[in-house]
Amino acid sequence: MENVTDRTNNPFGMRPPCDQYVPGYGDANAVFHVVGDHPGVHGGAPTADGGVAAEHGVDADATDLDGVGVPFTNESGLRLQRALAEGGLLDDPGLRPQVPRTFLSYLHMCVVDGTPTDREYDEMERYFDAELRAIAAHVLLPVGERATRHVVAEYTARAEKVEYDMAALHGTELRGSGFLVYPIRDPSEWEESDHQRLVQALRALQSTDFRREVDLGRFLPGGETYRVR
Repeated sequence: MENVTDRTNNPFGMRPPCDQYVPGYGDANAVFHVVGDHPGVHGGAPTADGGVAAEHGVDADATDLDGVGVPFTNESGLRLQRALAEGGLLDDPGLRPQVPRTFLSYLHMCVVDGTPTDREYDEMERYFDAELRAIAAHVLLPVGERATRHVVAEYTARAEKVEYDMAALHGTELRGSGFLVYPIRDPSEWEESDHQRLVQALRALQSTDFRREVDLGRFLPGGETYRVR
């Protein structure tokens, strides 16, 4: 099924119950889905006057014309964007990146003071899950340990088999049930070789026939089958 929309920022019209939020951004029919933690970690907090952006380490220009933030637009987020661009997933990294074939989103899209609580993450999960299922990308790229733990637990059958050493998992392939998962170490923690490791992994992936028919039925109640591409 193809999503028909010309919207890049918030193409599915998500409206979470918070005053400020950073919805998904990118190609609604993406092959690659990059999953971050929340705006306080990876940037994009919306602002009209620069106050919230400055507080969260985000440039005030990292919003679209409607004042809605763009994921991965603080310093570490832009570091990740540059690696994604070199690896072939972005055309033009920046505060409003060009992202054909790629979608960027957060586990917790609301802007909060500090770190969201476990309850707040749980409350936002349905919005993240709705975007993920609407896009149904072939490859999930969780950024940082929290996003990686969530993606592996919820969208693969390997949660008990993975050791969450992000330095070791960075740019490696985890085969789940349908999705390919490529964990990414949080870019704020990157060492000198981590940029190139990710670039090489993404290039190697795209040199293979990685597209596959995805069966999400195991993740739906009642055992129905939901097949895409």
